[in-house]
Amino acid sequence: MSELDILDGIEQRILGVLLEKEKTVPDTYPMTVNGILTACNQKSSRNPVMSLDQEMVQVGIDGLRSKGLMNTVAGGGSRTLKYKHNAPANLDIDANEEAVLCLLLLRGPLTSGEVNSNSGRLYDFENLESVQNCMNELASRETPLIQLLSKKTGQKEARYAHCLGGEIDIEAMEEEENLSVAPVSNYEKRLSELEQEVAELKEKMERLNDLLD
Repeated sequence: MSELDILDGIEQRILGVLLEKEKTVPDTYPMTVNGILTACNQKSSRNPVMSLDQEMVQVGIDGLRSKGLMNTVAGGGSRTLKYKHNAPANLDIDANEEAVLCLLLLRGPLTSGEVNSNSGRLYDFENLESVQNCMNELASRETPLIQLLSKKTGQKEARYAHCLGGEIDIEAMEEEENLSVAPVSNYEKRLSELEQEVAELKEKMERLNDLLD
């Protein structure tokens, strides 16, 4: 694989969303701009939490398309443009590697244990060792897709971060993580989940209308 294209924060979030929703809600994949927007702004399973608007998401989509990481879906009678990722071909990754990259894109740096515990809906790893082997493979490529970070004081395990945003600035990352961030309340989390469910239902209705037409 050639040198990686550098993705900005919005492009990273959109790619992570497409990788996630393809596996978790295949009935609404490929996705519309509105569906992508709602998923990008989820408060659960996201780090950092973002507050994007449609224009910002469209700019991110255009950026990913120009880098060959995203395609527009044509045909099928759809009246709304839909989008899908092109990660396997562009990044030369398999389904297990997609799952690892997806989690790091959406949740930030994680240990292999955290990847193992959160990957169930994305890929069925046999055990923690298979997760670790997958992450070692991604980190040891000629052009690495993920990087092992140094352990912070008090950490039992080292974490991995993806490399799609370019060179990783460890100090800046730690400063951002040390900022005081208000925790997401159960109410906000449930509201975010309901918003995502409504967006997915709308996508399903659009797909059904296309079939009926």
